[in-house]
Amino acid sequence: MGLFSLHHYYYAVSKRALFIEHDHVMVGGPIWRQFQARGYEIVRFLVVPEDRYNSPNVSVEFPNPKEFDVIVPMGAPWGAYEDQRIGNWLLPELEFVRTAHAAGIPIFGICFGGQLMARALGGSVARAPQVELGWYEIETDDESIIPRGPWFQFHWDRWTLPTEARELARTNVASQAFTCGRTLGVQFHPEIDPEVLSTWLTVESSCVDVQSQGHTVNELMAQTIKEEPYSNKRAADLVDYFLDHIAVA
Repeated sequence: MGLFSLHHYYYAVSKRALFIEHDHVMVGGPIWRQFQARGYEIVRFLVVPEDRYNSPNVSVEFPNPKEFDVIVPMGAPWGAYEDQRIGNWLLPELEFVRTAHAAGIPIFGICFGGQLMARALGGSVARAPQVELGWYEIETDDESIIPRGPWFQFHWDRWTLPTEARELARTNVASQAFTCGRTLGVQFHPEIDPEVLSTWLTVESSCVDVQSQGHTVNELMAQTIKEEPYSNKRAADLVDYFLDHIAVA
């Protein structure tokens, strides 16, 4: 059963944003803060608790999507195509977000969450030809929507776009952003700041992943600290664009 907890950052709010956290270290950083600044109550739903990290095929009952004004599926260390490994919750989550999308509820999918939305809406997800890990500039069709960055990447997989989707940005490895109705999917991690990265690095496998790609933890943290003032602004602007243009489409 997923952990369903309410975190009340403001008392006088009427809008609710459901953040689906697929593991215990997926926190929202500047994305949380900008939703709060826009008057949203942050509702956190944990899928795989810490004690099941190494056996993640848990059974989960997702809440009623119509109880929320926005849904934000976040990243995960698993693949959005791994039905055998995590299908007990992945398949119900795909149905959950399809239902939400069909009901017109705005969805902002981040990394795994973007891949989830691509699959749910008729695209597919598979292993990418190479890993993207670290700070990358991306090719964008409109910098007023998705700036070049750099944006933080930490992924092994990539999506193919749903037929009705509009791609917004890409690298030579993977599509980086798309819209489809009231859904925005991004491959990069706009929620990264030094605090979020530190939380990720409490998981030993994340440190191993960083080192396997030719980085050191200290180097990656130093880059993140240097980038923070600019990446926080990009994250806030992205939330604003999502709320002001995509969520009301």
